[in-house]
Amino acid sequence: MPVSRGVQSCSRALVILFALAIFSSSVLAQNGSQPATAQASVQTPAAAPNAPTPQYDYSKSAPMWSPKSYTGRSVPPPMLNNAPRIDQLVKNGTLYLSLNDAIALALENNLDIAIARYNLNIADTDILRTSSGGSARGVNTGLVSGTVGGSGTGVNSSGSGAGGTSTGTGGAGSGSGGIVASTSGVGPAVDSFDPTITGTFQYENASSPQSNSLFSGGLSSITQKTLTNNYAYTQGWSTGSALSVSFNNSRFTTDSPRSTFSPQFSNNFKATLRQHLFQGWGLENNRRFIIQAKNNKKISDTSFKAQIISTVSQIQNIYWDLVNAYENMKVQERSLEFANRTLSDNRKQVEIGTLAPIEIVRAQSQVATSTQALIVSQTNLQYQELLMKNAITRNLDNTLGAAPVVPTDTMTISNEVLPSAEELVKTALDKSPDIASSMIDLQNRDLTRRTSRNAMKPTLDLLGFYGASSLAGTINPASTCAVNPTLTGCIPTGSIPSATGYGTAFGNLFDNSSPDKGVAVQLSIPLRNRAAQADQVRSELEYRQAQMRLQQLKNTIAITVRNAAYAVQQNKAGIAAAQAARDLAMQSLDAEQKKYALGASTSYLVLQASRDEAQAESNLVAAMSAYEKARVALDQVTAATLEKNGIVLQEAVTGAVNSTPSVPNVVRASDASIQSTQQMQQQMQLTPDQQIQQLQQQMQQPSGLPAVQPQQPPKQ
Repeated sequence: MPVSRGVQSCSRALVILFALAIFSSSVLAQNGSQPATAQASVQTPAAAPNAPTPQYDYSKSAPMWSPKSYTGRSVPPPMLNNAPRIDQLVKNGTLYLSLNDAIALALENNLDIAIARYNLNIADTDILRTSSGGSARGVNTGLVSGTVGGSGTGVNSSGSGAGGTSTGTGGAGSGSGGIVASTSGVGPAVDSFDPTITGTFQYENASSPQSNSLFSGGLSSITQKTLTNNYAYTQGWSTGSALSVSFNNSRFTTDSPRSTFSPQFSNNFKATLRQHLFQGWGLENNRRFIIQAKNNKKISDTSFKAQIISTVSQIQNIYWDLVNAYENMKVQERSLEFANRTLSDNRKQVEIGTLAPIEIVRAQSQVATSTQALIVSQTNLQYQELLMKNAITRNLDNTLGAAPVVPTDTMTISNEVLPSAEELVKTALDKSPDIASSMIDLQNRDLTRRTSRNAMKPTLDLLGFYGASSLAGTINPASTCAVNPTLTGCIPTGSIPSATGYGTAFGNLFDNSSPDKGVAVQLSIPLRNRAAQADQVRSELEYRQAQMRLQQLKNTIAITVRNAAYAVQQNKAGIAAAQAARDLAMQSLDAEQKKYALGASTSYLVLQASRDEAQAESNLVAAMSAYEKARVALDQVTAATLEKNGIVLQEAVTGAVNSTPSVPNVVRASDASIQSTQQMQQQMQLTPDQQIQQLQQQMQQPSGLPAVQPQQPPKQ
């Protein structure tokens, strides 16, 4: 038969054979490896500069036979531009910021959240990977703590990895916090659920010298040409079954007189179905990676919720630090103004002779001290502004980096009555993302316990196979039997078709002329089985250890919640004490000024009372800030931050906030206060160096006292 007809017959055979294999694959396909949607199969489009983070389902694969399965899927570069919301809040070069706006901007722009957001997609890739029978690579689920300032309160530890921790809570890596997870995923080997087709096409032309002319028909060398075309198909399923189909073809030509056929066609196929009976039996053992990946996805979701709670709490703390810095600078400005006024009055009284010159020096010292305090408060304010802008933006351009930040909300005392400590603890245990993650992690560890026990069993497999082989060809013209058919051992010429080729060989595979069929049982018993014993016991120990860790976590949360509630009460009482001390300091200063006007006091006592009054004002501002932070910390440890502040978690996932958060018990500052804050920002035109230079010029004015001469060193 011509070669072209043989190739056509081979092509038809391959189509029939692999159609059957693909049909079986589609019938027994895994639930977790469904075809991808149209959105997932297309190339990722470039996102608009200010658009929310595009959402893709990376747990879905590209359709079978799609080029996307072999070319890869592109991931858009990170968006480093700020959301347009911040541009709406900048007016005349000043950023007017409420607490609600600060939280909304953080949900859209904060880099901690943006980094943690990638873990959600990374968890999806584990689902896709395990759908093929592969093991999960794990996801980092700790808190990302790259935002400077505003440290919060929590029980979830952070690490050094890009995703927050160097090891994952969901069973990846070696564990953290003294909890190990080295046996995660232990169990019987899992076959690949993805079908695999292999093929080999080979042509060989070999010449072999002959040493015995008797066997070579008198030829000194024999030339052989071999064309090989082999295919194989393999696939496993979660039932512990596996199918392998092989189809081999060869075409052989030779000039040896000892070969009956030239060309000679050899074909064979074999289909083998294997089923685990002991080790590897059951869906749970073979789907454990898929189950763990889906559980890890849940852990990633709860960890992202914890990230939002932590970051929002941090933003609130930074905001109150900013308000604190403004209020403290107002106090220091009033203190410096009073010191300058006192210095001016003292100079006038020294000139008319009613006051000793030393009082000018004393007043100058107070001016220098107040100037120092003001410079410290101004630089602290500038630093707090920088921290706030860094926390709510992705990119600090030149315009935004130089813009002052004016907070439009002010600190106040809440009349909210706290629930009892028991109710707060119950709420925290019910809503805590850390508890939820630990519970899901226990499910993964319990699954490992069961699969590690299965891995201890001997391997017993049942196999069934069916195949056939065939041989065909045409009489070799150089064969000695063709020259003399009467020789002993020669096949009668009449029993050989005049022209047989690949078509005949292929047809003989299915006429049951040379079948190869049977069943087999394979048994493998590892003697002593110490490695499997160690893994099984270790998985049990790790599970018990995780149970103890969960109880410890509950105890820690209970203590942390009670401590946070105590802190709210203590700081609320601290405000009352600071207000009373401030009122006393103000009245003492007023009384001292009146006594000084009547000649019953001194300038020193007045300045001392002024310092006490400024310190009392600063203490009150610090007490108010500590109270606001204590409220933030209580919401954080009870996992009530999102619910109380009206934050939609899904909007945080997408990075597009449509529902502006609404923080309760926050009072908007009066227009007069906002205006004075803005004016104070505009008046901050002198740099610290210029203020120091101005102070030095004031100190150079005569005080009426003789100049102090530097002491000369004694002569040797």
